[in-house]
Amino acid sequence: MKILRVICSPRGTSSESYRLSQTLINHLIDHHRGSDFIITERGVTGLAHIDADYAEAMSKRREPDDTGSTKGTLFRSEQLIRELENADCVVIATPMHNLMVPSALKAWLDHVIQADRTFRITHHGKVGALHDRPVYIAIASGGTFTGVDAQQPDFIRPWLTTVLASIGLLNVKFFSVEGTGQKPEVLNVIRAKAERETVLYFSSHTPQLQSA
Repeated sequence: MKILRVICSPRGTSSESYRLSQTLINHLIDHHRGSDFIITERGVTGLAHIDADYAEAMSKRREPDDTGSTKGTLFRSEQLIRELENADCVVIATPMHNLMVPSALKAWLDHVIQADRTFRITHHGKVGALHDRPVYIAIASGGTFTGVDAQQPDFIRPWLTTVLASIGLLNVKFFSVEGTGQKPEVLNVIRAKAERETVLYFSSHTPQLQSA
C-alpha cells in the first residue's frame, strides 16, 4: 500500500496537523495488518509557485500523450502529479491560515490540478481524470470552526472538497484538532478529543485502499 502524506505546516513534523495525520496513518496500518506500506513524505512549504513556463504551456491545448515540458515548474508539476497518481491513499496534514488553506497547500494544488492532465474540460464542465482513492485531511486550527461552539466560519472544508473533486478525488474525509492556541493543559484535552474522533470513525469504517 502506498500512502502519500502532504505536509503543509511550516512547523513540519512538530505541527499539530502532522501529529493528527500520524494517528490517521496508524489507523490505516492497523486496518491492513500484513500489508506492506510505503509512505512518501511530501513537504510542500518550500514548493515554488507555478511560473511563466507553466502558464504558457497551460494556455495551449496539449496533445493526448504530452506530459509537458521539462522547463520550469511544469516539470515539477509532472513529478508531483505522478506521485499523486501512484498513491493508493492520500493524507494531507495542514493548518488553517486566515480561515483558509495555507499558501503551501494552495501551491501544491496549483501544481496537481492541471487542465488536460488531471482534469478534462468538456461541454458539461470540468471532469476529473484521476482514479478516485481515499483522501484523509488532518486540519489544525488555533480557533474552532466546527460544531455549535464554532468561533469562525468554515471555508476550508467546502473549498477542498470542491477542488479535489475537480480532479476525480471524491472520497474525502476531514479530521480536525481545534483550539490549539490554548494553554498546554487544555491542548492535551483537545488532542485527546481529536484522537477519539478518529477512533470512532475507523471503528465503523474500513478504508478500502485500492491501487491507483
